[in-house]
This record gives sequence, C-alpha cells and structure tokens, in this order.
Amino acid sequence: MPATFVFLWSTGFIGAKYGMPYAEPFTFLSARFIIVIGLMLILCLVTKAPWPSSIKATVHIAIAGALVNAMYLGGVFASLHHGLPVGITALITGLQPILTAMLARHLLGETVSRRQWIGIVIGFIGVALVVANKVGGPDSNLTGLWFAVIALIGITAGTLYQKKFCREMDLRSGSVIQFSCSLIFISILAVYFESLEIQWTGEFIFALFWLVLVLSIGAISLLMVLIRRGAAAKVASLFYLVPPVTALMSFFIFDEALGLTELLGMAAVVAGVALVTKE
Repeated sequence: MPATFVFLWSTGFIGAKYGMPYAEPFTFLSARFIIVIGLMLILCLVTKAPWPSSIKATVHIAIAGALVNAMYLGGVFASLHHGLPVGITALITGLQPILTAMLARHLLGETVSRRQWIGIVIGFIGVALVVANKVGGPDSNLTGLWFAVIALIGITAGTLYQKKFCREMDLRSGSVIQFSCSLIFISILAVYFESLEIQWTGEFIFALFWLVLVLSIGAISLLMVLIRRGAAAKVASLFYLVPPVTALMSFFIFDEALGLTELLGMAAVVAGVALVTKE
C-alpha cells in the first residue's frame, strides 16, 4: 500500500498541471469535488454505508476534510497556477513529515526516535537545497511558494486531525461529508476570484477524471487507511518520497529539468525517508 500511495499521490501534481491551462484552480477543484461527491453518494446508497452517529462526529469529519481537500489541494492548485514548477510544489508539501513528527509527539503522544529525527533533518536539508533558487534570484516565485506553504499546513493539520478525531470514520460516507464541506469553501473562492470558465477539451476531461477516480477516491481513501493503521509520523514520512517521483514524472511529461543541486536534494530526501520509516 505505501508504494501504491506514493505513486498515485505523485500523479496528482501531474494531473493538476495537465488540466490547469483549461480552468482556473478553484474552478477546476469545484468541478472535481462535485463529481466525487456524486459518485461517492451513489456508492453510499448502493452499499448502505453507515453515517456518523452524532453531529460532533460529523463536524470532526468535515474539519479534517476541509484541511486535506480544500486547504491542501487549493494551495497546490494555486501554486501551480502561479507558475511554481510541479517538482518544487511537491517538495514543499514534502516537508509535512517534519511538522507532523513534531506535532504528533505533543498532540498524539507518539514517540519519535533519535534516528527518525536525524532522518527528518536530512530530509529537510534536501528540500531546502531544491527550494533555495525559488526564494531569491531570477527564478524567485514567492506567490507560488506561499500557496505551497498553505498546502503544507493543510495536509499536516488534516493528517493529525484525522488521526485524532476521525478514527471510526467510514470512508464512503466520510468522503461525501469531507468533499461537500470542501466544496463550500473552494466554490466561494472560485465565485469571488475566478471567471468560472472551463474549456472542456479532451486533455481537461482526462485530467479531471484521473484526479477524481485515482486521486480523490483512490489515493485519499488509501491515505485515510494508512493513517488509521500506522503512526502519524511514519505515514507522513511517505510524503518525502513523493517529490522525487513527481520530479521524475514532470521531467518526462513537462520537460522540467533538475540541476545537480536539485538532484542532491532529492537524494537527501530519499535518505531521510529511509531513516524515518525504518523499523
């Protein structure tokens, strides 16, 4: 499951950029969420999925969904829309294990070993090497970086919140609640800041349904299963593997080349993951 998750999650960045020329980010996400909600609602009715037993449980599920879907995905799509390369966006959100490990220790009572901390630091150094050129100089893109940081905060907070408050969530009905809550926030942003226009090209339709079926239903459901079964810090460490996989994909698909410094950073990220996830 971890290897499958890393591959599927990495394709999300590729799919987002692939469809971005044909719709603005929040409009794109709104269309995606509407289709996901419809499909998951049909699945709930057919399989008679259980719904939360209390308003409190429903609210917790909605909050976790807003963090993972609206804040994280909204930040990722906006950063790509503002020209941040796919690989860099993936790398910034790949900092999640650092924040998760630090916060999980205090919020969830999970233990982070010395070896894991060393891995976290090495991974952070690797990300810093790749991001350095985007902070200053001719390639600076602070707007894109800020949106990527918002995405990072969203996925980190969402992972911890899901682990702490949504342990009993049914993935089918929970998805309907989470994407419905996320749709409210994202559609408001689309109405106020975007034109709501979509060019229904073959490329956009392919990207949309890939993101709906493979990412929103497949990868996010898999993430929730991994969160439920594993320690939050170790699950989050999988995100360190997403940047190099995404960068490799973007090289072949979008011709986004990496220099020596970036490749060294990628290698450091992989080494950090190995230390964090080693039993």
